Amino acid sequence: MPSTTDYAGGCLCGAIRFEAKTPISNPHSCSCKMCQRHSGALTSVWIEFPKDSVIWNGPHGEPATYRSSDISSRVFCANCGSTLGAIDDGPVVALLLGAFDNADDKAFIPRSHSYSDSSPGWWRTEINDE
Repeated sequence: MPSTTDYAGGCLCGAIRFEAKTPISNPHSCSCKMCQRHSGALTSVWIEFPKDSVIWNGPHGEPATYRSSDISSRVFCANCGSTLGAIDDGPVVALLLGAFDNADDKAFIPRSHSYSDSSPGWWRTEINDE
């Protein structure tokens, strides 16, 4: 039987917590305008999990949602405003790397970068898997 790894994380105030189990898919960074406005950062790093492997286990239960597109809702803590990720209409939950308790896992290294042309000309992103 394959082993699973549990990853934990949550919002700034601790009201929203999650546990996500492998498999991880599509670790990537993105600089599109929607991600920039959602996070307040020029680049976000996303880690995708199957929807049924993410459990919202904090004292406030599931995060608040904002319908951001035809296929996805952004999730955040209604108490402190921390952005946590996105729940797609399909079978995917994408969590932002900054929401994890421990981001130092080689499985989280982005494999690609989307919308690099949406960032200012002086902004540089580099994916280094070492």
